[in-house]
Amino acid sequence: MLHAIVMAGGSGTRFWPASRAGLPKQLLPLAGAKTLLEDTVARLEGLVPPERMLVVTSQRLLPAVKKQLPRLPDTALVGEPCKRDTAPCVGLAALLVARHDPDATLAVIPSDHVIAPAATFRAALEQAADLVAESPGRLVTFGIKPTYPAESFGYIQQGAPLARPGGAAPAHAVARFKEKPPASVAREYLAAGNYLWNAGIFVWKAATILEALAARQPECLSRLETIVAAWDTPGREGVFDREFAAIKGISIDYAVLEHAPDVAVIEAPFAWDDLGGWSAVARQRGADAAGNTVVGRHLGIDSVRTIVHSRPDHLVVTLGLEDMLVVHTPDATLVADRGHEEAVRKVVAELEKRGWTEFL
Repeated sequence: MLHAIVMAGGSGTRFWPASRAGLPKQLLPLAGAKTLLEDTVARLEGLVPPERMLVVTSQRLLPAVKKQLPRLPDTALVGEPCKRDTAPCVGLAALLVARHDPDATLAVIPSDHVIAPAATFRAALEQAADLVAESPGRLVTFGIKPTYPAESFGYIQQGAPLARPGGAAPAHAVARFKEKPPASVAREYLAAGNYLWNAGIFVWKAATILEALAARQPECLSRLETIVAAWDTPGREGVFDREFAAIKGISIDYAVLEHAPDVAVIEAPFAWDDLGGWSAVARQRGADAAGNTVVGRHLGIDSVRTIVHSRPDHLVVTLGLEDMLVVHTPDATLVADRGHEEAVRKVVAELEKRGWTEFL
């Protein structure tokens, strides 16, 4: 059966000051009325029932996640005691699911992407599950056709095409994975025409990913197995804290995918945005006649191409601003040139350095 693993433990530092440690971007309504996490789970309705969903987040976010996903049982929510990247997250989820469904197929999905239409996404997941059923040792990922030479995404080079039924999205064997490239190399990838952005969405058998972790990350898997062995015991919390903290963090891409012998990539037939920074809010919400994108209450005078993100009960007035970013929260306000939005994460690093943890 198909199970969904939703990864919801990110920090979203590029959306500071709206995104904080206790309420990161996946728990915010950045792209619409619902939060990114709520939209992610709703997108799966009709394909994966609540009893076959597992949301992996951080312990400190569990109360907020429970509040946003009231239809999911408490057993569907897992709070990691510390951040250890995606390989431990995926391995833990696979072990937990395999206890009850050893032959499970897993769809591993980040919680902070904007994807539409939902029906097309569900159909693509079904196509990926079919590719796995055809070759149970196969790992399937999704790629996005690049529209510009992005330096912030990893790339997937497509190999030989795979057979597909009529109406299905193009699928290829993966020739190789490429790191985030400099602009000159990204332009070469774009010109070549056989590279896709790595969307970080995966489908595979639980047993296959566990076998791969056993081969590539045996210490990580051993500690995860110790955690799961204590899952239904009174000592679970202590074992979880101790063993998970001892794991070396590594992404599932580096740990497994780049070394796997049978990896396929489906060219995503759906619209996708990973919301990497504040300009993504403008892409999703649109702009007024002056090019301004506003969330909250705003009075703009001679202001153009400016993003304003505030609250309905707080008025932000901009006068003569051009290509600016203004984000207001009750205890912190960011004013920045839009050309510097990638540097917002540096603000978070500086706050940590100064010990101003009340603003993180």
